[in-house]
Amino acid sequence: MPLMPFPLRRAFATAALAAAVAVAVAIAPASAGPKRVGDLPKGPTTTIDVARGGLVALALPRPDESTGLIWRVARKVDGDVLEPVSEADVDDTVVLVFRAVGRGDAAVKVAQTKGESSSKAVKAQTYKVHVR
Repeated sequence: MPLMPFPLRRAFATAALAAAVAVAVAIAPASAGPKRVGDLPKGPTTTIDVARGGLVALALPRPDESTGLIWRVARKVDGDVLEPVSEADVDDTVVLVFRAVGRGDAAVKVAQTKGESSSKAVKAQTYKVHVR
């Protein structure tokens, strides 16, 4: 069987990763979830406009591993407007992908914390997404 072109291989790998993450999340016990993120420091806000059915990719700079910091979605995202598709490390970037499933507005608030067990956010960003 011939190899798929690189973009197709990458898309296939991303889809497989998203399916594996969805299964892992579905079977993880509720008590094993990360600690809720507390107050968020003021940070930049980006506005995004997308058609229903489209994808929204948020690219965040990956923190240096030595800091122990990670990016986390800090607040519940309106599932009637956006649904998570996948998350991946791409070079020096953390990419979060959402599908625009319904018309309306949703905010995606992300924060950097010292691992998943910390509730203290040291940096935050907000993405206001309007789905038409």
